[in-house]
Amino acid sequence: MTRPEKSEGPTAGEHAQEFAGEIREALPQDYARIAELAGQLSYPSTPDEIAKRFDGMRHSDEHAVFVAQLGNEIAGWLAVFVYRVVEADARAEISGFVVDERYRSQRVGMHLLARAERWAREKGCRVIGLRSNVIRDRAHAFYERRGYQHVKTQKSFRKDL
Repeated sequence: MTRPEKSEGPTAGEHAQEFAGEIREALPQDYARIAELAGQLSYPSTPDEIAKRFDGMRHSDEHAVFVAQLGNEIAGWLAVFVYRVVEADARAEISGFVVDERYRSQRVGMHLLARAERWAREKGCRVIGLRSNVIRDRAHAFYERRGYQHVKTQKSFRKDL
């Protein structure tokens, strides 16, 4: 089996349309917009809930949240962390990724994903993964164009405590 070519960010042809925004780490003033965008993914959240979740990650250098800022607006965000388990080498895992419906197909997601991949390499990870709901066909096609391979289908179980 051949390995997909590693995505090092946008290719030369993709630079033809330069990204007019900035990819940066999320700041507290972004929490309200991050919450709003989480709702577009069917994960309704309040700014206070987002702040509390950030507090839980604040002292770890193995979590990052990046935003795509276009002018004065946050067009999308991506959360990534180092996933450590006994049975496999550490890898980066994207835990959340959303681009506002109004900004899709404008290279916002591509630049957020490239930033997460760079962050993962900086952390020494040789693999990055993500999970995507089976109904998100458009997102799946996007990931495959970026060199990601569908490796597993599974059921997710959860129990409230």
